Parts: sequence; C-alpha cells; structure tokens
Amino acid sequence: METSVDIELQTIKTNGNDGAAYLSNERVTASNGDGAAYRYPDASERDGLLSGQIDGCNGGVAPSAHTAEAQRDLEHRFTPQEESAVCRVKRELNEVVFWKVRLWMIIISIFVLILAVILISMAVCSVIHEDKDDNFDRSMFKVPQHFHGSFQLPNRVFTEELLTRSSNESQALAADLQEKLVDLYTSSPALGRYFSRAEIREFRNGSVIADYQLTFLMPEEQQDQLRNITLSREMVYNVFRQFLYDQEPDESGQMYIDPVSLSMF
Repeated sequence: METSVDIELQTIKTNGNDGAAYLSNERVTASNGDGAAYRYPDASERDGLLSGQIDGCNGGVAPSAHTAEAQRDLEHRFTPQEESAVCRVKRELNEVVFWKVRLWMIIISIFVLILAVILISMAVCSVIHEDKDDNFDRSMFKVPQHFHGSFQLPNRVFTEELLTRSSNESQALAADLQEKLVDLYTSSPALGRYFSRAEIREFRNGSVIADYQLTFLMPEEQQDQLRNITLSREMVYNVFRQFLYDQEPDESGQMYIDPVSLSMF
C-alpha cells in the first residue's frame, strides 16, 4: 500500500531592486515513488499593476476617485486665475485718477461726450442746411406757359344744363374739377412752384367731356430751359396721366376721369 504526503513549502524571496518580499509557492509531493516538485508561477510587479488596472476598468472605485481628483485639480488651477483677472480689472477701473474721480467715470464720460457731439452736429446741420430750390422769388415768374386739352367723365350723365356755363350744375362741376387739378399740380414737387391756375372752359356731350386749360408762370432768364425740360408738354401730361391712373373708380364716383380719354396740347 502506497501512501503519499503533500508538503507545501513557501519560500520567501527578496527583490533586489526595492527590497520588496514576495512568496512563491512550491509544492512537493512525497510518495513511495519518485517525488516531483512543482511550483506556481511567480508573481511580479507587472502582474500587480495589471490587476489594479483591470479592477479599476471593471467598475472599481479607482477611476471615479481619479476623475474627481483631476476635476478638483483643474478647478483649483484655473479658477484662481480667472478670479484674479476679474479682480485686477475691477481694481484698475476703481483707481482714483485725481481727487475722487475714478477711471470708470472718465470712460463713461468720454462715451457720453462723443454721443452728445454727434447729436449736436446732426441738429446743427439740419438747421443750417437750406435747399436752394426752396428759395425763389415768385414775383420773378412772369412768362406764361399754357396747356389745354380735354378728358371724359364716364360716370357722369350729360344734361342740357352743362352746356350753359352760368347754370348751377355747370358751375358746381367746373369748380370741383378745377379744385382737383389745382391740388394735383400744386402738390407736384417739380411743377408746384410754376403752377398758376386751372380752368374748365366748357362741357360737351359724349357722356361728359370737359375742356380745360392749365397756366404756368416761369422766370424770364430760365424760360428756354424750363420749356424744354420741366414745363415741357411731356412732363405736364405725364404728371396728369399718372394721377388719373392712381385714382380709384369706386371712390371717385361721378368725378372719375378716364385716363385713356386725356388729351393735352
């Protein structure tokens, strides 16, 4: 009958570099036959580091503690610098330049002064600036320029009373049309200063056809230029025609003038 006895020997070895001791397990099997000794693989420093890293990656406490520590380190590293910069700016702005006047007061005063100068300059320029075209002596406008023509009132029914200029209907209609023409040309930026009067000469049958005459006055020294440009037939006619195209038929009622029927000579 054979008996075997397992004897486990623990050998203490010392690392020569740092003096750390570690155990190596050696197992010897004693038996009646030949005994063979075997040992467990020796542990090393690298194994210890790897096991610590693996434990940390598997959800251990080490990464969380390391992250929190790094965050606190960053806060302590950058926050004082930012606070010191803000405090430095505040300290510089609160420096007394002279007497009780501080730097921030001077900066605000400069901006207010610049704004005030801009507003005052704009106000002065608007008062001083004068448009030369607005300064004219109307007594110098003596040379007349006449235009005449006709237009049609399609919403008006012709009556015999319109043929008589002294009739109430003829005078009332003529007054309304003359007022419309006066308002048109006096409000014109180009022609208003030269416009003198508008006259409805007569009414004719054909719905109602009104014959009109326009009179403009211009200065003698500029009459050639004005006749060819500002007071030309094209200019006066286009102002009248544009006004007629802008009118609303429903709002004008019986005073509506057909733009197509406008003629001017």
